Amino acid sequence: MIRFSCLACYNHFTLLFQIVAKGDLLVNVMKELFSIKEVDDFVNHHHLAFLYISRNNCSVCHDLLPKIKNVMADFPNIQLALINADHVPEIAGHFTIFTAPVLILFVDGKEVLREARFVHVEPFREKVEKIYWLTQE
Repeated sequence: MIRFSCLACYNHFTLLFQIVAKGDLLVNVMKELFSIKEVDDFVNHHHLAFLYISRNNCSVCHDLLPKIKNVMADFPNIQLALINADHVPEIAGHFTIFTAPVLILFVDGKEVLREARFVHVEPFREKVEKIYWLTQE
C-alpha cells in the first residue's frame, strides 16, 4: 500500500500513474520513504539515488517538486525518493538538514550534489546532467 504525505503528493502520483498506464510516457517514479532504514537501504542499493526532502506546510517544496520531477525525467537511471521530514523527523539529523526542500543526489552511496530551499532549476539540471553522464561511462 502506498501512503501519501499530502494531497498534492497523491495528485502528482495519480497523474503520473495515468500517464504511464496509457503508455504516453515512461519515467522514473518517485517512491516515498518513511524511515531512516528505508532511506539508507534506498541510497545504498541504487547506483544513482536522488532524495527530495520536504515538509507539509512548505510552499516552496510543493511548488518545486513538479519542476524537479520534470528535470529528473531526463535521467531515467536515477532512482527517485521523496521523504516528508514531518513524518521522518530524524532525517534532519541524519543528513544535517536545516531547511526544506533539500535535494540530494548520491552515486554509489556517496553524496555528490546537495541543493536546498531556493533551487534554480536550470543550473540544477546542468549539475545533474554532468554527474549523470560522468557515471554512465
